[in-house]
Amino acid sequence: MTESFIGIDVSKATLDVAIFPSDEEVSVPNNEAGCRDLVVMFKSIQPKLIVLEATGGLQNLVAAMLIAAELPVVIINPRQLRDFAKATGQLAKTDRIDAKMIARFGEAIKPEPRPFKDDSNQALTALITRRRQIIDMITAEKNRLGSSHVSVKKDIKETIAWLEKRLAEIDKELSSTISQNEIWKGKVELLTTCKGIGPVVSTTLVCSLPELGTLNRHKISALVGVCPFNRDSGTMRGKRAIFGGRATVRAMLYMATLSAIKSNSAIKDFYDRLTKAGKLHKVAMVACMRKLLTVLNTMLKNMVPWDPNFMQHT
Repeated sequence: MTESFIGIDVSKATLDVAIFPSDEEVSVPNNEAGCRDLVVMFKSIQPKLIVLEATGGLQNLVAAMLIAAELPVVIINPRQLRDFAKATGQLAKTDRIDAKMIARFGEAIKPEPRPFKDDSNQALTALITRRRQIIDMITAEKNRLGSSHVSVKKDIKETIAWLEKRLAEIDKELSSTISQNEIWKGKVELLTTCKGIGPVVSTTLVCSLPELGTLNRHKISALVGVCPFNRDSGTMRGKRAIFGGRATVRAMLYMATLSAIKSNSAIKDFYDRLTKAGKLHKVAMVACMRKLLTVLNTMLKNMVPWDPNFMQHT
């Protein structure tokens, strides 16, 4: 029996579907009724994989309903599809063409389905994102304060005070949301046994990196974007560099690593060994981020608290 791969091009109003290799096409509204029709259709087909692009949240309804129906769904980065389309020489772009290209991508690349975020997880992600936005606004207002005219300094200070109050409230909301979910609570408590990993970082990891503890160290490092890739071609030998990945998680991991270098003797010793061996600060930092991530991955995979010995075996 031929395996089927389904591509869905998602827009605000419609879902354009292409099935490979049968070339069957269908278009339904992007609402609950349309998604239910797709669930029934796909159940009868039993596809090997259903692929969607991440489109700013427009894909959430159909992805959630398909996953709830226990269908194999993967959500890909739009950049991956653009690169694939260029590689195949496909320059034209319509919703129907995009759906076909997504289906062909699924058949050729066969990306591995990842855990999808349910409503609670998405709410937690929204809180974390909002927290980061507020911190950025506080930083911007503080920068303005130093060079602003005396006539507006009072207003800027009041804005900073309000933002800091809202930041404290969001931290309470994060704590409350975590405490209501026993699985999250257990994971967060486990991760925070590692010095350098605080409540916000652990919450971000649990929410924005649900794969943590389920993948091997190479895959989890590549997923976050702390796995250096070679840049060699012919006689050219370039420096290895990290690329792609989840920027929010990587930013949090960077801050956690800075903290761990100061407070966690095992991470500090690892960093010192690298710098003494001649590694640049940036290179040593990325190596420490990757090491810390693989240790945290091991902790969740085995559901065990921090142990400095993990540094020697990951």
